[in-house]
Amino acid sequence: MSISSVSGNIAPLLQSVLSIDNQLNTLQQQLGSGRKSDTYAGLGSQGGVAVALNAQLAALGSYDDTMTTAGTTISLQQSILQQIASAASTVQTSTLQPNFTIDGSGQTSAQQSAQAELAQILSLLNSRGGNGYMFSGSATDQASVDTTDHILNGNGAQAGLKQVIAERNLADLGANGLGRLVIPAASGTTVSLSEDAANSPFGLKLASVTSSLTGATVSGPSGSPASMSVTLGASNPNAGDSITFTFALPDGTTQSLQLQATTANPPGANQFTIGTTPAATAANLQAALTAGVSQIAGTSLSAASAMAAANDFFDDPPQRVSGSPATATALVDGTAADTGMWYTGDDSSASARATATARIDPSTTVEYGTQANEQAIRAIVQNIAVLAATTYSTSDANAEASYSALNQRVNASLSAANGTQSINDIEASLANAQTAIKNAQAQHQQTSNVLTNLLQSIEGVDTTQVGAQLLSLQTSLSASLSTTARLAQISLLNYLAPA
Repeated sequence: MSISSVSGNIAPLLQSVLSIDNQLNTLQQQLGSGRKSDTYAGLGSQGGVAVALNAQLAALGSYDDTMTTAGTTISLQQSILQQIASAASTVQTSTLQPNFTIDGSGQTSAQQSAQAELAQILSLLNSRGGNGYMFSGSATDQASVDTTDHILNGNGAQAGLKQVIAERNLADLGANGLGRLVIPAASGTTVSLSEDAANSPFGLKLASVTSSLTGATVSGPSGSPASMSVTLGASNPNAGDSITFTFALPDGTTQSLQLQATTANPPGANQFTIGTTPAATAANLQAALTAGVSQIAGTSLSAASAMAAANDFFDDPPQRVSGSPATATALVDGTAADTGMWYTGDDSSASARATATARIDPSTTVEYGTQANEQAIRAIVQNIAVLAATTYSTSDANAEASYSALNQRVNASLSAANGTQSINDIEASLANAQTAIKNAQAQHQQTSNVLTNLLQSIEGVDTTQVGAQLLSLQTSLSASLSTTARLAQISLLNYLAPA
């Protein structure tokens, strides 16, 4: 009879022990990580599915990061726009009842406050977001606007707003201070006036003339340069009769001058004395017309000129008076060498909003760019700047009226006209982008939850089940090790009876 070797049966037991030990290691890794495997190969046929799911989740994460950055920038833009609108409202309120008390600088306290508001607005426009300067269009590495000092006072050879206003005022007033109008002495019973040059952008422009003067006839405006006239009849007009001249001003507004016939001598404001003859009355009318036009030139025209100059300066490119201001008849483009450029960002895009885009989904892109030179923002900067740039003299009899006329214009201009962009319009377009981002984020969250659950079903493990398996294998391993140890100690001598 043959006896089998005990050691020959130990090898399979040892192999089983090693197998159980490997399973224990795997289960311990799963219990610690909560995953079936650290490699896709360990997932078997589900490995490819897991790769695809992780790729989709990574893409969603990338979109979410983009939306977070864009959303933060838009929130900052909205906050800045609200602060700009608030500053504009503060200045607008100050123009309702202007108090004309000027200090040594030739400005009122409201004008000095306007300069402080302007500085705040310019600082806000130079704010940075996550991608750089937010109001520079696509040029996020460039400041959006120049400094308050440079804009108002210039920088070296570059003229600032104050200089452009001064030059334009000289050009609009003309050498005789009559708003570039020519009012010759009365010729017999005819009083006439004309513009000094055809197609000139400067000074008062003749709009219309209407008369209730008994026996008088009026004509014009007509011709080039435009002119109009009034010829008295064979007899004098009656006291209380009047004639009204209407002029167009450089900022697009109009101003009327009504002159009334009177028997008083000297006449009151905007009146002319009826003379002993129609010719004498015409001479008095010409004198009253000259005085009235001179006053308009020093008040309404001066204010309108400042508004027009501000529009010239903040234009793209800026406009400057060409040649000697008092006799100039044209505007010329300013250059970077001679004129300050208030907006220093990029202006190459047809749409400010399109200068910053974010893809928030494979099929969705939002636009949220902003530029400081957008119509609504520029209007606020421009109107506050013109109030901050003008100065007055206590020796000027027309100063208070001119200041009041400027305040009226600034007040009206700070309210966006129908058909023009407002701050609310910019905010609304940014709000649309915010809404699109929020909707995409909600959709991504739902999609991410579904993908995560699906991925968990492939990669994840039930830790309770793994724990039970681990305990079972540990018991099996203990039993196997015990059996193997006992077998390893058995030999033939254990079965032989002692001698």
